[in-house]
Amino acid sequence: MKDSITLERLVRYRDWALETDEPRVRRRRQAGFTLPGSEAGFTLMELLIVISIMLVLMLIAIPNFAKMRIQANQTSAIQSLRAIYSAQIQFQTNYPANGFACSLAALGGDPKSGAPTPQSAQFLQGDLSSGQKSGYTFNIVNCTKVTVNNQDQYTGYEATAVPQAVGRTGQNGYCIDQQGEVRADPSGGTNCTQPLQ
Repeated sequence: MKDSITLERLVRYRDWALETDEPRVRRRRQAGFTLPGSEAGFTLMELLIVISIMLVLMLIAIPNFAKMRIQANQTSAIQSLRAIYSAQIQFQTNYPANGFACSLAALGGDPKSGAPTPQSAQFLQGDLSSGQKSGYTFNIVNCTKVTVNNQDQYTGYEATAVPQAVGRTGQNGYCIDQQGEVRADPSGGTNCTQPLQ
């Protein structure tokens, strides 16, 4: 009998403690406290596994990213050479006495500086006329000229695009001339012998 009374008292005390303790526990949880033994978190092993998975993914992604950047730079270089070719055609049409331009500065120029001239025709955007764009260096070389009425007239040219760091900013060098055909140099130089396909 004594055991059942003690057990009854314990059960009543437990119920009473839970009823009176419940608002206090609720307030502590709302304030951001946790009860002992109910703390949540990651173990050291779980964190190490997640970090190792992230490292593996990075090792796979970084070389692919570098290849994609090189491909984007090469595509930009080809498009830039075509833009130079178009600017040369416009230059020859607007300034027939001069023929083609023999420098990127002559094809470029700032529209705010005044009207276009043969020295600043304003056909190319500023970054391309400066000779540097998207990891490539551009130049106009091998200009051929004739003298007509004591004025030099350029009848041929070759525009080149060379990677600033072969293997890092681009693989191939590219060239275009007054014929408009883009050719490539797989070694990254200006010995362009392979036509683009």
